[in-house]
Amino acid sequence: MKLKRPGMRRSTWRFVLAVAATVFAVAAALWPQWIEAFGVDPDHGDGLLEWAVPGLLALAALILAGAGYRRRRLEMAGAAAA
Repeated sequence: MKLKRPGMRRSTWRFVLAVAATVFAVAAALWPQWIEAFGVDPDHGDGLLEWAVPGLLALAALILAGAGYRRRRLEMAGAAAA
C-alpha cells in the first residue's frame, strides 16, 4: 500500500514507534538487571529505575498507538468523504 499523504506517514511512524517501545518495555521487564550490564548502578540496587523505564516505555507505546490510531481514523474518514 502506497502512502500518499504526510498524515498517513506520521500515523504509520507512530505505530512503528509504539511497537518499538512495546518491544523495549517487554525486554526491559524480562531482564530487570539490564542497566547493570553496562557497568552502572544508578539506583544503588533499589530496582526503581529498572521498573520505571519499562513503565515509561509502555506509557509511551500506549500514547503513540492511540495517537496513530486516531490520526489514521481521521485520515480514512476524510478519504471516504472525498
